[in-house]
Amino acid sequence: MPTLKDTYPLYLNNKPVQPNTDLEVTDKFIGEVAFRTALATPEVIEEAIAGAVRAAEPMARLASYERQAVLDHCVARFRERFDELAYALCVEAGKPIRDAEGEATRLIDTFRIASEEATRIYGEVQPLDISARAKGYLGIWKRVPIGPCSFISPFNFPLNLAAHKIAPAIAAGCPFVMKPASLTPLGAIIIGDVLSETDLPEGAFSILPAHREGADLFTTDERLKLLSFTGSPAVGWALKARAGKKKVVLELGGNAAVVVDADADLDHALERIVFGAFYQSGQSCIGVQRILIHESVYDRFKAMLVEKTRTLIAGDPKARDTFIGPMISEKEAQRLKAWIDEAVAAGATLLCGGALDGAMLEATLLEGVSKTCAANKEEAFGPLASLSAFSSWGEALAEVNASRFGLQAGLFTRDLHKVLEAWDALEVGGVVVNDVPSYRVDNMPYGGVKDSGLGREGVRFAIEDMTEIRNLVIRRL
Repeated sequence: MPTLKDTYPLYLNNKPVQPNTDLEVTDKFIGEVAFRTALATPEVIEEAIAGAVRAAEPMARLASYERQAVLDHCVARFRERFDELAYALCVEAGKPIRDAEGEATRLIDTFRIASEEATRIYGEVQPLDISARAKGYLGIWKRVPIGPCSFISPFNFPLNLAAHKIAPAIAAGCPFVMKPASLTPLGAIIIGDVLSETDLPEGAFSILPAHREGADLFTTDERLKLLSFTGSPAVGWALKARAGKKKVVLELGGNAAVVVDADADLDHALERIVFGAFYQSGQSCIGVQRILIHESVYDRFKAMLVEKTRTLIAGDPKARDTFIGPMISEKEAQRLKAWIDEAVAAGATLLCGGALDGAMLEATLLEGVSKTCAANKEEAFGPLASLSAFSSWGEALAEVNASRFGLQAGLFTRDLHKVLEAWDALEVGGVVVNDVPSYRVDNMPYGGVKDSGLGREGVRFAIEDMTEIRNLVIRRL
């Protein structure tokens, strides 16, 4: 496997800078320090924001082919550094190596999509002669970069969720400052290393590992025109409240439900639901948390789920046969273990799993979880899913909606009428049919409603947020 360096810089105004080695990043499986990175001070963050402001005009002047060339360079270099990127994820996030390779592939996809979108940020010609007073007038509008952007990315997809902010910004012509998660900063640092090889204007980007308190500087500064945050609902909504006049995009949490109807292909549903609930130890905001099963197939499918879940291999994420790796920290594993214990004490049945060893929590299935328990109403963000039965389609849809979250939902059914009914009724950002809510393609609109967020990602849709419409009215004389 590749080796990691002992220390890594931050990237300030396009350049690597090593003012210190204050941020220790651990190997999440063994719990020991794997490497150290530079930690951004308030002075460094201020310098980065000032650089982004200076870069706004030259970034906006870049031709679409020039922005595309930068993104194409990134695609090529990420392919060359694929093994390094995947291994870094495996170490700093504890992500099983196969999942890490999958995320590195998605990183490449996201930049490739952005390269394509960079040359098709279209406007529109609009006839204005809707009445006699506007005869002879013509309207034309185009999209222009919003200006300096602030990005805060999470620990669970440190490559691809950073890419979903960085790549659209480059495509749109927006300079940016980014705070990667302090638990998993290396993916973003490597992206910064690749970007430093390009001819982007000075100040076009800064990658700044910082502690959580540093996020305030990324949030409140009025020179920043957009804040894009991915993380927990509590932090996200608090940041929005302090963001001032800037545009805010929030990709927050969920406790996603999947519905298995009586006519579902149970073998297919089994493979996808087990994956959706437990891949990368369930640490996904669209991971399967609530499994709703039609009463006519409930007992059969429950037995299938328990049997399959018990076969999942847990252990060292660097081993190719490992499916369940560590959670991001022992603290988080202990938190979720407490939720499991609370649910069982309130009457839930532990079907399998539940054992804790450091940051390793077994893949866990519960049945009959009380609606008042955290395991039902909050975001588990770990290897935990609960089962319940339903008797009618309307009852199932109501149960999906009985949540303060609304990110994505999955349906396993062959009935098109039920699919369309669900698409109308479900209070979520996306409905996935015959697959799990965990499914995402990087060009689709992605985001949630209710406490799950505000706005949409997916490269084309992120570009819309990172641009503003500028209108031109022409009167023919």
